[in-house]
Amino acid sequence: MAPIKLAIVGVGKIVRDQHLPAIAKNGDYQLIAAASRNGVVDGIDNYKSIEDMLAAKPEIEAVSLCMPPQFRYEAALAALEAGKHVFLEKPPGATISEVEDLKRIAAAKGLSLFASWHSRYAPAVEEAKAFIAASPLKSMTVTWKEDVRHWHPNQAWIWEPGGLGVFDPGINALSIVTHILPRPVFLTSAILEFPENRDAPIAASMSFTNADKLKVEAVFDWRQTGKQSWDIEAETDGGSMRLADGGAKLFIDGKLVSEAPEQEYPELYRRFAAIIKAGESDADIAPLTHVADAFMLGKRKFVEAFHD
Repeated sequence: MAPIKLAIVGVGKIVRDQHLPAIAKNGDYQLIAAASRNGVVDGIDNYKSIEDMLAAKPEIEAVSLCMPPQFRYEAALAALEAGKHVFLEKPPGATISEVEDLKRIAAAKGLSLFASWHSRYAPAVEEAKAFIAASPLKSMTVTWKEDVRHWHPNQAWIWEPGGLGVFDPGINALSIVTHILPRPVFLTSAILEFPENRDAPIAASMSFTNADKLKVEAVFDWRQTGKQSWDIEAETDGGSMRLADGGAKLFIDGKLVSEAPEQEYPELYRRFAAIIKAGESDADIAPLTHVADAFMLGKRKFVEAFHD
């Protein structure tokens, strides 16, 4: 089968660090074009807008969209209307309703739509899921704390409506939780901390439960300095589990049982190629739904101003 002719939209840090290396190593793709207001990819045709790119390169078969979520719907719509399969960088959109609309359009056109929750492809996630499936849960605690100045320096869009604030990394944790839990949970309460000069939260604490009365607590914070914390801990009938370092390591009763090199974005692109070949979509929005619920149900607390 000939390689999928791929284009990428939004050439920023995540594209250079993750997308381009993953695409270059995958024989299922031929990257033929890019569109970005501020960046270019060497060795291929570059355009300032997705509209110009699609008009000039009708042979494009699939598009990866890597711009901020507030601008992704229009780009995805343009790609789908042009008959292209679409890869959505996480989060898949700024609202649930716009992603649902993209799912409807993709299905009507027989195109593949991929909501790419990269943290689900961390190396120890599937083993954690299997452990929980075999060991009934008693409780779960999620701690996702990092330094926004390190990971998102001077990126104004993350503090704007639709940018998600601390939920930009926090949604990674939610993508793992919604994948490994055997039954869905729902939010019961939340406290969102907003810097007095920003429109998105810098920290959040959330409580969840489900029909089994499972207790899940999550704390997200963007003010962490020093060692970063990306941990999911669970108490089960089979012992204590800790999924550490964003899903890279799995500990059972304090013993390291799984660790492997990170391959999240290569796995994403393998999955995207697979659903294109199968004529399917993979566009789960459960993590985004929890974030929307937090904004709807959560109490707002204003804290000191944040400056980069």
